[in-house]
Amino acid sequence: MPLPFLTADRAFETTDDTALPFDDRDHWRRPYRPGPWRVGLAAVLLLLASYVLFAAVIIALTDSPSEAAVVLGIAGIVIIGALRLLRVGVWVSARGVRRVGFLFTRTVSWDQVVAVRTAQQPVRWLGLPRTVQGQALTLVRQGRSPEDESPLLTTHNADFLARGAAFDRAADAVEAWAAEHGRV
Repeated sequence: MPLPFLTADRAFETTDDTALPFDDRDHWRRPYRPGPWRVGLAAVLLLLASYVLFAAVIIALTDSPSEAAVVLGIAGIVIIGALRLLRVGVWVSARGVRRVGFLFTRTVSWDQVVAVRTAQQPVRWLGLPRTVQGQALTLVRQGRSPEDESPLLTTHNADFLARGAAFDRAADAVEAWAAEHGRV
C-alpha cells in the first residue's frame, strides 16, 4: 500500500542538485514531515475519538438518539481537531509561503518577502509560554521590521524538537523556495 505522506519528504532528500524537485510548483506542499510530537498528539486524539464513537454507539443502542447525536458530534469535533493539528505548519508553493495554524492561516506572496533568514534567538518550547534558546527561521516582509515577525519554524516546536537536522533541511528548503520565487 503506497504511503503518499512519506514521498514528499524523500523528494527533499534526493542527491540531485535541484533545490525544488517538484514539477508542479503551484501546488501547496510542506517541505518536511510532521514531527513526532505532533503526530503522537494527533494519534492520542484519534484514539480518544474512537472511544467516544464507541460510547455514542452504546448510547444509541439504549434508545437515546439525541444524546448519541451529541456524543457523536463531540467525536467529530475531536477528529476534526486531530486532522487540523496534522495540517499545522509551513507550506510553500510558487505563489508564496503559507503558515497554517490551528485556527488561522496566513499566506504571504513571494513578492512581499524581503528576506528569509535563520537566526539564534529565544524561541517558545512546544508553543508554550516558556522560552529557550534555539534557532528560528524568520520571514521579513516589506514594510515590517524583523522584530515584528513571528518565526515560521523553530528548533523547539512540535515538528523539530530534538530533530536539528530536520530543521536544517526544512529551513534550507524554504530558503530555496524564497530564492527561486521571491526577490530574496
